[in-house]
Amino acid sequence: MIPTQIEKAVYFRALHAGPDVLFAPGLPDLAAVRTVCAAVSKPVNFMVGIKGKSFTVAELQAAGVRRISLANSLYRVAMTGLLDAAREVKATGTFGFLDRSLTGPELGGLMRI
Repeated sequence: MIPTQIEKAVYFRALHAGPDVLFAPGLPDLAAVRTVCAAVSKPVNFMVGIKGKSFTVAELQAAGVRRISLANSLYRVAMTGLLDAAREVKATGTFGFLDRSLTGPELGGLMRI
């Protein structure tokens, strides 16, 4: 599987006239990530977001990854929170999710409003 991933990364680079980083999606484990990083000359981008295939920033850095993309993972986490809150209200009639949420002023500060 790894040679195929390396070939895809090299092909993708050639196809798109030398991007700054290479994507090698679907790598099954850190050993595969290390192998790809060692086999190509451009920095490798790792895209998080596959359930059960998460590694720490430190592990990815040690494997040779130079860039980490979050893809749509932050959106999915936000939507999970929304659904959890709605389910809580529907199932129990309580609003405990508010104890885990940011306040209006905290959000405004983050958005610099």
